[in-house]
Amino acid sequence: MNPDAQAGRSCPLHYHYGPDVFTSAPDPDLTGLDTLYVVGGLYGNELALHEVLHLFEQERGRKRLVFNGDFHWFDIDPAIFARVQAAVLSHLALRGNVETELAEDDPDPEAGCGCAYPDWVGQDVVSRSNRILTQLRTATTPEQRVQLAALPMWRVAQVGPLRVGLVHGDAQSLAGWGFAQEHLRDPAHLPVVRRWFERAQVDVFASSHTCLPVFQQLSVPGRARSAWVLNNGAAGMPNFQGDAAGLLTRIATTPFEGPQRRCHVQASGLHLEAIAIETPAVAAQTRFLQQWPEGSDAHASYFSRIAAGPAYREADVIRGET
Repeated sequence: MNPDAQAGRSCPLHYHYGPDVFTSAPDPDLTGLDTLYVVGGLYGNELALHEVLHLFEQERGRKRLVFNGDFHWFDIDPAIFARVQAAVLSHLALRGNVETELAEDDPDPEAGCGCAYPDWVGQDVVSRSNRILTQLRTATTPEQRVQLAALPMWRVAQVGPLRVGLVHGDAQSLAGWGFAQEHLRDPAHLPVVRRWFERAQVDVFASSHTCLPVFQQLSVPGRARSAWVLNNGAAGMPNFQGDAAGLLTRIATTPFEGPQRRCHVQASGLHLEAIAIETPAVAAQTRFLQQWPEGSDAHASYFSRIAAGPAYREADVIRGET
């Protein structure tokens, strides 16, 4: 097989963990919580980072903020990269495929960006992502790469009665696409996800990685309450057409107070919400263009989404059983 064609589509063996790891006790820092923020796909967006921290500061009670991977991506400026990493690592964090590949001293050429892109993603997008990762590596220092390598691939939290598996990809691997909204539309895929919940013994999986948000409800055999996949899409890019905001997942004992709430469901007395990360659109575009001007790989792949949002709606997010 041509490694250049495979790069960015394969999932390295060391990315795998499997759903049984989530049967472990919750992280002591993530128990007894009133509010949990899960922020995936920040993509080096410093304006979005500032807004996330501002929203989190206003929360009351016992609270935790977890960045669940790919908090780097567009931050090719070494100064911005350093600020993003310092702010993220002052909270709890997981490594996504971006951080995992940045941390590699001897990168596997078949891993590329580590995205493990499925077939529906065009090869031009995959190739550009591989080159973005290579260019982003030049913004890092050895110390930063050591910090990234030390981050876990998953965590377990407890909010009220709900056990929450925190992942970047899916229940199987760091770069898995099993929680992608495209896969969750397929009724044939849902039994696989149910088995993951059975083995993991969690009530919620909070994920990111696949770039579009979805809150998927599932029945699990032997359980009275539903399980939920909560995928926030992207914190650092627009998630809906005509809406410039990123999104974070909020799991809390009380509802969010503010106009930023985009999606909301209740489960076992808790509030499961997608909260908008609103930043000035022109300023966000300007900062992106300063690092990735027209003609660059990131501009080709992402600027149209940053400027106008993807062809996706709030109504597409919350899904019951099919």
